[in-house]
Amino acid sequence: MVDVKKFSDTDLYGLFEVDIGATEQEIRKAYRKKALQCHPDKNPDNPKAAQLFQELSKALEILLDTSARAAYDKLLNAKKAAKLRTKQLDGKRQKLKADLEERERRAREAATGGYKTASNKTPEELFQEEFDRLRKEGSKLIQEEQELMRQQLQEELRLIQTAAAPTWDPSQHRVKIRWKADKTDTGNGGYTEEILRKFLNKYGDLNALVMSPRKNGSALVEFKQKDAAEMAVTYEKGRLDNPCTLEWVGEPPPASKQKAGGRSTGAGGTITERDYESLVLRQLRQAEERKKLIEQMMKEDAEGAGED
Repeated sequence: MVDVKKFSDTDLYGLFEVDIGATEQEIRKAYRKKALQCHPDKNPDNPKAAQLFQELSKALEILLDTSARAAYDKLLNAKKAAKLRTKQLDGKRQKLKADLEERERRAREAATGGYKTASNKTPEELFQEEFDRLRKEGSKLIQEEQELMRQQLQEELRLIQTAAAPTWDPSQHRVKIRWKADKTDTGNGGYTEEILRKFLNKYGDLNALVMSPRKNGSALVEFKQKDAAEMAVTYEKGRLDNPCTLEWVGEPPPASKQKAGGRSTGAGGTITERDYESLVLRQLRQAEERKKLIEQMMKEDAEGAGED
């Protein structure tokens, strides 16, 4: 059974590496990143993985429940304030302070006949109540998150198992990405899943992206469309300070009739210079439209402030 004291003594926001004012979406994203790293199925040789995964799920449950999160925030702020006050007091004054707080607590209990209302309960007691409530009710939300996690792990496993497929499946446009990364480099050569997605999404939608668990400068990606995969293999170079190379997993797609005025990818593909130019122009237009929209919103905000 999960111990409430463990969570009352833990900075849950620090656990997820988010700010105390993080949105629900930011907390969910941080949870998925952490939970995928420590999922028991990905760490069969680590006996602590299952426990950590369970603790992450419980922490998510607390932070996504409005009432439980409010009680936890109150407890967290109280602990920070108490720690600061204690740090500012010497030993003798700390003893006096502790005695005073105990007398005040007893006085409150005597005034209410020993019955505790929400107003005279300590932050620890309020959090304990919320924790017990979540334990009794269970959480459908957490079950849904864990099901999404299971599906994502299955997709990653499918990619890894079929990475060495000797023949080309026209429905699966898979590419291997490589870059320089020293074994001692904790930054993996400057590449993360988020950075790779930023590079690759401009060519088209992805079915999946799997970083090598060994952090050895490699990853696998599966594009939804063949043209997107061809364009990425032909043109994508990654970071300027540490370029990457993209190559087909197994055999490249079969050659098709080359478009007039275009050129082949050199690997049996059909991508043309015109296709790439069209992509770049479309992205520039989108960027310009976003810029104009932002300027319009700022102008309207300024006019609204002037009217006030």
